Amino acid sequence: MPTRKKAAKKQSTSTAEARQTTVQGLLRNLGDSVYTDLDSGRFPSLTLASRSVRNIVYDKKLQQFVLGATTVRKSSGNIKHIRPFTQLVWLAYFAKKLVDEKRTSTLRDVFYSAQAFNVEFQDQAESDELITDLEVLMAMAREGMNIYPEERSAIFGNMRIEYTVPGYEGKIADLSANPDGVMIGPALTTAEFRDTDAEIVLAIEKGGLFTRFTEERVHQKYKAILINTAGQPPRSTRYLIRRLNQELGLPVGILCDADPWGAHIAMVIKSGSANAAHLRELTTPESVWLGVWASDIQKYKLPSDKLTEIDIKRLYELKADPRYTDKMWHDELETFLKYKRKSEQEAFARYGLSYIVDKYLPEKLALMKSA
Repeated sequence: MPTRKKAAKKQSTSTAEARQTTVQGLLRNLGDSVYTDLDSGRFPSLTLASRSVRNIVYDKKLQQFVLGATTVRKSSGNIKHIRPFTQLVWLAYFAKKLVDEKRTSTLRDVFYSAQAFNVEFQDQAESDELITDLEVLMAMAREGMNIYPEERSAIFGNMRIEYTVPGYEGKIADLSANPDGVMIGPALTTAEFRDTDAEIVLAIEKGGLFTRFTEERVHQKYKAILINTAGQPPRSTRYLIRRLNQELGLPVGILCDADPWGAHIAMVIKSGSANAAHLRELTTPESVWLGVWASDIQKYKLPSDKLTEIDIKRLYELKADPRYTDKMWHDELETFLKYKRKSEQEAFARYGLSYIVDKYLPEKLALMKSA
């Protein structure tokens, strides 16, 4: 046993080191290209795929939006480009500094850190936008460059993971040790999966239902790994969901409120978003939207509210989205528009606190297995 543990730790460490070396090399190449232009007497420039709406297309094979062939060029020789060009180069420098020192930074930290280098952003929205440009330029998610959003999602279940982050290499954590779940942050996202008896992953929109499921021992009753997405899940959470599906072969079921926003959360997990069209490792195409569906409001006679004008406008936007053309998605959107009602996951509590676990969930999981 000690020998196997030592070997596992060595493997995890080597994987992390290989990932670090790859990122360092890509960032170094970017810096080299700038120096090469300067040495040759040219104004340095950077070319990246355009993120304009017209260059975002739906790829049926990948089942997600991707960037098309149109590119944009940011040149220091163009007075309008000097500021964003300089900001982008500084972001690449800062990212390499993070990777070299094996440190992480939040998006908010990056915004304030820039001020220490006299690199000014108007606000965080501007720095976030340039970080996305860096992702496009590097063909890599910001998380790969150790830049993360604030953590807000959590995971719970019968599973052990092994950390690979510096200072914690080889340490084992039990994801069922904390009844509130374990926060999904950089350390957990990059951890190695050691062992689990789970047979399914359940991604849950709200913390209330997530807590209900942990209290009702859903992880044991249905051998499930539970993930609280806290609304639309952060990209690190979507990446972790994909890893659980791809690396462990676990099917993924998604539970959201019965409204257009819940449907969209499910679709983002399944096929990503237009804002992340430049990334490939955030989607789980085989995941299944289990509910709560518009038709469930009628079937289970759930307490409901009238759709607002904003809700209805959003439904028509979803209907125009090529990802919602499959029969099930199309039918549920039509049902929303027909009855103009919406409901929440908590609405099942009218039948008792355990109804959603003992009655609704088994029916949905049966449908999932037969699909």
